Amino acid sequence: MESISEGQTIDLDRKLNDVFSGRAVRKDLTKLMKEGANVPVYVLEYLLGMYAATDDEDNIQEGIQRVKKILSENFVRPDEAEKVKSRIRELGQYSVIDKITVTLNEKIDSYVAEFSNLGLKGVPISPNYVKEYDKLLAGGIWCMLKMEYFFDEEVKNSNPFSISSLKPIQMPNMDLNEVFEGRKSFTKEEWIDVLIRSTGMEPTQLEDRVKWHLLLRLVPLVENNYNMCELGPRGTGKSHVYKEISPNSILVSGGQSTVANLFYNMSSKKVGLVGMYDAVAFDEVAGITFKDKDGIQIMKDFMASGSFARGREEKAASASMVFVGNINQSLDSLIKTSHLFAPFPEAMANDSAFFDRMHYYLPGWEVPKMRPDFFTDKYGFIVDYMAEYFREMRKRSFADALDRYFRLGNNLNQRDVIAVRKTVSGLVKLLYPNGEYTRDGIEEILKYALEGRRRVKEQLKKIGGMEFYDVHFSYIDKESLSEEYVSVPEQGGGKLIPEGMGRPGHVYSVGHGDSGMIGVYKLENQVVSGSGKFEKSGVGSHRGAKESLDTAFRYFTSNSKSISGSISTKTKDYLMHISDMQGIGLTEELAIAELIGLCSGALERPVQESMVVLGNMTVGGTIAKVDEFANTLQVCVDAGAKKVLIPASSVVDFQTVPADLLIKVQPVFYSDPTDAVFKALGVG
Repeated sequence: MESISEGQTIDLDRKLNDVFSGRAVRKDLTKLMKEGANVPVYVLEYLLGMYAATDDEDNIQEGIQRVKKILSENFVRPDEAEKVKSRIRELGQYSVIDKITVTLNEKIDSYVAEFSNLGLKGVPISPNYVKEYDKLLAGGIWCMLKMEYFFDEEVKNSNPFSISSLKPIQMPNMDLNEVFEGRKSFTKEEWIDVLIRSTGMEPTQLEDRVKWHLLLRLVPLVENNYNMCELGPRGTGKSHVYKEISPNSILVSGGQSTVANLFYNMSSKKVGLVGMYDAVAFDEVAGITFKDKDGIQIMKDFMASGSFARGREEKAASASMVFVGNINQSLDSLIKTSHLFAPFPEAMANDSAFFDRMHYYLPGWEVPKMRPDFFTDKYGFIVDYMAEYFREMRKRSFADALDRYFRLGNNLNQRDVIAVRKTVSGLVKLLYPNGEYTRDGIEEILKYALEGRRRVKEQLKKIGGMEFYDVHFSYIDKESLSEEYVSVPEQGGGKLIPEGMGRPGHVYSVGHGDSGMIGVYKLENQVVSGSGKFEKSGVGSHRGAKESLDTAFRYFTSNSKSISGSISTKTKDYLMHISDMQGIGLTEELAIAELIGLCSGALERPVQESMVVLGNMTVGGTIAKVDEFANTLQVCVDAGAKKVLIPASSVVDFQTVPADLLIKVQPVFYSDPTDAVFKALGVG
């Protein structure tokens, strides 16, 4: 856990107040007031920003008293609406705080306002306010209003209430250049701390990685059509951001929802929540249900394309979808026995196509449970100012930010690429809104983006099997052409060969690729009922690899009975996929490894953990010696192998292997193909 000295924190407070004067507020004041007044955070902070944005303690206390007075006297509580209306009538003039929405009544050619808490409708409002604050027309804003009352008997149907002055409490309009220019005064670390403080958390109490997770929660607010899920323990603040921080996001609590409410109401011809808000968050994913049968289908369509079809027309919307929920069992048991999407409802839990649309899986178990010392008492942006900055950033895109320095590895398909680009774009908008970033800055974001999408892909692989085999995400530096692999912490380190038992039918091999380089290959075999066919994928037009694999299958069919009487080659089909894990071209040295893979799949017995198979054979079962034995062993160790299965004929080459390499792996020798199978499966 890192800590920052008090001095630096005070400097950051001072800098924030200097650069963004009137846009910052002390966050413990918000917390203090929020506990006593049921008003939105952004209303509170606007008032605090007006009356208490100073670092002089006496002035702050005076400001707080003023804010309390304003709230108690002028804030309209819905149950006191009649009392306030009466007060306006009796006094002739009175100030109120309420949310008002303006519409144009074309029949009388004038603008009229509707009050949310006061319950008044049809109150005339001057066109000047509408021109100045156009948000009044789009969903309405909270305002401080001077109301007047004058009843004229002679004018029929006139509204006695009128608005004599109006001052928005939310940011009425936003100058993004202020953020762009202001950002230049802060380092990356300082800016991250400012953003996290603005959401109410104290960054000096959090590890770096947790800070990044908290930032990622904000990405759905700055990026259009961003789909994210966060599952983790209770009490880690998963839904707080979507409920309190921005008037542009909505938290759908409780499970049941309807297509009409979320997407489009056919009878009223109105677009639902996805058209009204920037982010729609679902609390408690386990309870998500739709009254309509096609609900999940429409949601899938929307998550993939940002549009959905209802009736005769196609509607587009830019809302991000956020799914938050609890993991009730331990992470380890979830990873071993099932997959990390298991808490989703049944209708979704086995639908790999639904989860394939997730751009990021945030590991909620890495975020600590909220304690009082995690809440900040330092300065951050007024949340409404921040919400407007986020909203304005949605109109921009930095999806191509990574192209200047990097390109993505060959294991990413189109959906993976879109997901990674969206995450990169969102984080750049948060950290470098002015587009001024360095190579290192982008690399840090890119690694983080790849990890979250890989976490999605790893689960898809568990749910959907062979279709999602490419999970070894990497990026390539355009200058040095070096390739970096990105791993997921809970899957074990960044090694190509993961720790722990693999699945039956999965086997790793190391051999010489086309280029002459030595590389790691993963063979995945699946056994399904059928008629004895052998289907290969991932081989392309590589003749040597095809022949080697066919050799293995022919040996398997003719010798299976001597391996186990329970293997059936006539009533099963064998499907095989090969991954060239380092992209060096396929190898011809696959026959022994594939024979082991076929037997492992047929017997439903996994290969020994972290084992690599070396060697090749002819159709007759003659074993070939391993070329460049010492180098091959080095590649095995680098890839994470703990045991290496080696043909007995290579024993003589052991003298070429350095001692410090030998102690890192356990050699297992085999004399013939059947012996290799038994030893690999741990039965011989």
